[in-house]
Amino acid sequence: MIWPDSPALLAPLGPWFETHRREMPWRDADLDRAHPDPYAVLVSELMLQQTQVATVIPYFERWMARFPDANALSAASEDEIHKFWEGLGYYRRARHLHASAKHIAAHGWPVDFNGLLMLPGLGPYTAAAVASIAFQWPEPALDGNAFRVLARILGIEGDPKLRSRQLRAWLLPSLEKHGSSRITQALMELGAIICTPAPRCGKCPMAAQCEAHRSEATDRIPPVLRRIKPKESELWLVAVEAEGYWLLREPTQKGLLAGLWKWPTVEVAGLVKENMAADSELPYASPELLGWSGWTQVYTHRREIVNPLHLRMEKRFNAPMGCRWIAGTELAELALGKRDQRLRELIKGSGTAPLHGPAGTSLLMHIRSDANHVQ
Repeated sequence: MIWPDSPALLAPLGPWFETHRREMPWRDADLDRAHPDPYAVLVSELMLQQTQVATVIPYFERWMARFPDANALSAASEDEIHKFWEGLGYYRRARHLHASAKHIAAHGWPVDFNGLLMLPGLGPYTAAAVASIAFQWPEPALDGNAFRVLARILGIEGDPKLRSRQLRAWLLPSLEKHGSSRITQALMELGAIICTPAPRCGKCPMAAQCEAHRSEATDRIPPVLRRIKPKESELWLVAVEAEGYWLLREPTQKGLLAGLWKWPTVEVAGLVKENMAADSELPYASPELLGWSGWTQVYTHRREIVNPLHLRMEKRFNAPMGCRWIAGTELAELALGKRDQRLRELIKGSGTAPLHGPAGTSLLMHIRSDANHVQ
């Protein structure tokens, strides 16, 4: 199938976007000039990766108030970066943004698209989005929303991402004619608020030109791809308290939650429940065990059934490898992931219920003696 000329086909997009675009703190009102603050565009694009606009806005505003430019961000510590990103998830983005700011502060902004691709964490889409929105460079940026919009307009059967090279080449002339920032943001906006998985075709400026709408195929274009079922595990999330201190796992340099503090966890599969019923002698008094109602923590590729526990002890013991005792006065300042933040909030609140039996002793012995099983 030969696709129609993109500048003519997408001509209605620009005027529609001018009238219907949502106000966002990183958006410039003038779509015909380079953005006055490319750093704001970079921050917003990294925050928006796999995250809703409504979630990002308060984080963006707080971030920009503390780190208003690349120089300010480059001078910040990694702990502070993680604290300001806390709760937004996918913390690798924060580290990439920090590294990019250091590069920009030292060398200035890249002068072309290939230079943007060299910045940490900027893949082809993010680099193209920054290029088109911040600098008006004609680089087609195709995210999930844009792929869906173009697949429907052009009537592309199958996964449109398999046609990404052709779509970028097809889209390029429309960016050059109508403006890179305007068309790039218009495609994203149309996919976000009109051409959603369940589209509102009656409000779409492209309905008359849309092949999927004409053929009543919007329910199958693009096809819904099968998702891999996430792995599920059950764990105890354990807050050990003694002498006004709390036992936490130190941040690691790699992994999904690199740079964040974590409570010790013990996989239920790694500690047979029957064994928890067998009390053991300890050289100190048995801990008091308190608990709350649990929850399910959902990640991209896994689900955790979380059982939060609070172990109170009279005296501290030597922290296992990779753990550290943290003074209670410092606990609020630590950067934690969402799961671990939730336990911190439970500790601050109330509603704990004593748990009877020797389970606390067995759990504590496991944490002390087998650090390899403490995540």
